[in-house]
Amino acid sequence: MAIEAEKIEALIKEAFPTAEVRIDDLAGDGAHYAASVVAEEFKGLNRVKQHQLVYKALKGKMDGPSGELHALALTTKAPD
Repeated sequence: MAIEAEKIEALIKEAFPTAEVRIDDLAGDGAHYAASVVAEEFKGLNRVKQHQLVYKALKGKMDGPSGELHALALTTKAPD
């Protein structure tokens, strides 16, 4: 299964309305992406917690072998 970059961005933006989100398709297969997320909601949180929140925002799209999204390289931070 594959997922479109726009769907990933929409899910992240739904959870983090202030976020600046950039999604790159790493393999051209709709299953391997890199995401950069800069969001006010990350202030005061360490990177592990930030990543956990992004994974939660994906609403199970990465869950197990049947997930639509196989790999997501994440870069997260709060705005400067």
